[in-house]
Amino acid sequence: MSNATPPGWYPDAAIPGTERWWDGTAWTAHTRPTAPAPQQFGPPAPQFGPPTPPDGTIARTGGASGGSGSGTTRVVALAVAALVVVGAAVTGVLLLRGGDGTPEAGPSGSAPKPTTAATATDTPSPDGSPAEDDPKVLVDQLNGITLPIPDGWEKPERTVDKVLTMRTVDSYRCPGDSGRYCYHGTVTSRTASTTDITSAEELAKQDITAAADGAYEKDLIGNRIHGGITSHEELVSESVSVAGRTGYRVRWRVETGKGPGGYVQSLVFPSTVGSETLVIVRCAFDAGPGGPSLPLMDTITKGIRPIGDSTTSGGVGSSIGP
Repeated sequence: MSNATPPGWYPDAAIPGTERWWDGTAWTAHTRPTAPAPQQFGPPAPQFGPPTPPDGTIARTGGASGGSGSGTTRVVALAVAALVVVGAAVTGVLLLRGGDGTPEAGPSGSAPKPTTAATATDTPSPDGSPAEDDPKVLVDQLNGITLPIPDGWEKPERTVDKVLTMRTVDSYRCPGDSGRYCYHGTVTSRTASTTDITSAEELAKQDITAAADGAYEKDLIGNRIHGGITSHEELVSESVSVAGRTGYRVRWRVETGKGPGGYVQSLVFPSTVGSETLVIVRCAFDAGPGGPSLPLMDTITKGIRPIGDSTTSGGVGSSIGP
């Protein structure tokens, strides 16, 4: 019975990660990448010469004789070493290929790593919703509406009354005793969350007093900012269409102890989103020479749009004179 090692592919110790063809007599020039799963047991690693005889003996070129047990141990050690080399080579191939088989850049950077996600940009959203940093529109995301910002107005980052606000850029020292600064025109938008009233008309008629007091009576800490309100006259109390909803507005002309007084308006209408909770938009315009023109209140009311309104881009681009 022949003890020759049969022809086949065996790990090439000289080239990690490669197998070389043994033709049964000698090593050939044919090679291939090592299979992903290394053989648990197989012929010893190829040498530059014939493979180790399969009978377990090993040729010695010198030294003392170690007996047959020593030769067998060396054969097993060589086989284990070959398997370790093969396993390391397979691991190295997987690491160089990014773990998922995708080429990854090595030290020379010859193969760039593919990008798996697009970089975020500031492009508009597909539904046409306006960007909140657009200087021409005030976006009330909570209530699903936008308000056009007139020329010469701004939307401040911080306000004492923590509600969505836009106001005139120009300010002046309030004529009262507060020592604070006032603005010629202010518009705020808020959710009517502290009341059980569900009628826009009823809420507008109730809210107008709070709107007037906040603008011309006292500030949040009790200082009289215009010398207090001395009298008022109702100018408007009517139903109005706002952002496709039926709302109601009440407008007063107020006289103050100091300064020219002004105009205040409470506009109430259902939200365009969710459960259609009532929204309150308050306007306060000074009546003096520096105050905005009264028709601007009507223009702002007509310019209120649902977010994503395709016909108006939600108010973006609207230009309203002061």
